[in-house]
Amino acid sequence: MIGDNVVPAHAPEDLQRWRRIHRDRLIGERLDVSLAVRDLYARQITEKLNQFFPNLAKLLVSGYWPCNGEPDLRPWLSSVRLRCGHVALPVIAKKHAPLQFRLWWPGAPMERGIWNIPHPEKCIEVNPDIVVVPLVGFDNAGYRLGYGGGYFDRTLAAAPNRPRIVGVGYEQSRLETIHPQSHDIPMDFIVTECRVREFNR
Repeated sequence: MIGDNVVPAHAPEDLQRWRRIHRDRLIGERLDVSLAVRDLYARQITEKLNQFFPNLAKLLVSGYWPCNGEPDLRPWLSSVRLRCGHVALPVIAKKHAPLQFRLWWPGAPMERGIWNIPHPEKCIEVNPDIVVVPLVGFDNAGYRLGYGGGYFDRTLAAAPNRPRIVGVGYEQSRLETIHPQSHDIPMDFIVTECRVREFNR
């Protein structure tokens, strides 16, 4: 096992291997957490989101459809609409391209995407004010370890008006560093069941 604090060799393939090892480990560890505990964590994360973002009226928030043990924030997304906000979900419309964001509401027509993750059927594309991103892992500088496809980094780098980026995940997924590269986009906030971390960019 390659330790969290061991800096991988400079060769890109060594860093990719390091990230793959930790990605697999962290996903496995969160899937080992019982569903009841994950539900509790999701409620605690929701409470912190509500405290940190008390007024979402007229704002467009992009969430995500949970998979692989990610925090299920769909009840919170529904509550955003009740508070006069708008909600979108990301869509992989084309491989190796930026994501699209499509409006979502409870009961919206859905279809399966590239990784079999549901997303809204084709409708008007939107640009969110806040993007809530699931974390496989994260580090003390606010960088995110994702699934390795680079979709969120690619999308956020190309965004015409940079949204606020909120990473959500479990405290057990914290790493000392993910060894960020020039293409890695840092989070503005990271919210776990334990705390909110804010980073001044």
